[in-house]
Amino acid sequence: MQDFFEILRHRHSIHRFQQDWPVEREKLMAVLEAACAAPSAGDLQSYRIVVVEEAALIQRLQEASGGQEAVGTAPLALVFCTNQTRAEKTFGERGRKLFALQDATIATAYAQLAASASGLGSLWVGMFESEAVHAGLKLPHEYEPIAILCLGYPAERPQLTSRRKLKEMVLYATTDGVGSEAG
Repeated sequence: MQDFFEILRHRHSIHRFQQDWPVEREKLMAVLEAACAAPSAGDLQSYRIVVVEEAALIQRLQEASGGQEAVGTAPLALVFCTNQTRAEKTFGERGRKLFALQDATIATAYAQLAASASGLGSLWVGMFESEAVHAGLKLPHEYEPIAILCLGYPAERPQLTSRRKLKEMVLYATTDGVGSEAG
């Protein structure tokens, strides 16, 4: 098992996956278990995860994502959907609009990190037509797809991308207001 901070530093999006090397069931289960361990508002877990392994359904996801080639090369995809009704019952409008979305995205992030820890590559896809994913997977009406996480073994070694410096990203709050320098 890799060190957690090493996983964070070295995780990068994969745009080409090995075609002849499927994701082992135990690795898939570990990724799904990690996603379900993610924190959620009121512990409601107001999301669903749809496992997509059939080539024809992967093709539908690729079409729904504007033909993104990377989606079509993935042997497996997880579609994270909000369950807004579940969150709304407990938290009202804020639960429906925000908490269900947060729950699903946190679960997606946990799944992505678990995939990296398992030696898998991943690609978080947010650019897709929701209606096409909904129809292509025949999702129940209360589920809204918000992220496609493509998984598989990398067929490429991605270039490391630069990240903005902490001083460009972090602000410190003080009684005088928010500033860029530590109190």
